[in-house]
Amino acid sequence: MAGGSGDGDDAIVGINVTPLVDITLVLLIIFMVTARIIVSQSVPMDLPKAASGTDIQVVFSALIGTDGKLVVDSRPMPDDEAVFALAREAHAKNPEVRAVIKADSSIPHGRVIHILDLMKQAGIAKIAFGVSPAAPQAGAVLPKPVPH
Repeated sequence: MAGGSGDGDDAIVGINVTPLVDITLVLLIIFMVTARIIVSQSVPMDLPKAASGTDIQVVFSALIGTDGKLVVDSRPMPDDEAVFALAREAHAKNPEVRAVIKADSSIPHGRVIHILDLMKQAGIAKIAFGVSPAAPQAGAVLPKPVPH
């Protein structure tokens, strides 16, 4: 029966896994792309660098992105003055509230100081600035971290 008579006595004994592998790889690529899109939906900013920057517990946060838009506790603000009401509300809930201001390095200094002033007027005393870590200068003496 070696002449290709089409008798059909030979059964297919192997499983072709190529389509399964193709589908799996396509699903993996789709997952990777959508995961990257979900993670990258944040405020783009270029934080200034500081060698003495440390992580702090953020309770009340104000972010000023590269486009100048203000976001307080993940809520977009129509203007800077809206920070005062939210800061007063946060201080009323917890008098020991900690705040952090993260502003892009291209944002004018006066605007950052204005946000800082609004938070202080609302009663928040513990305010920090968000920075990106940078390598210290040669021979620099860094302060020891203070336990919270």
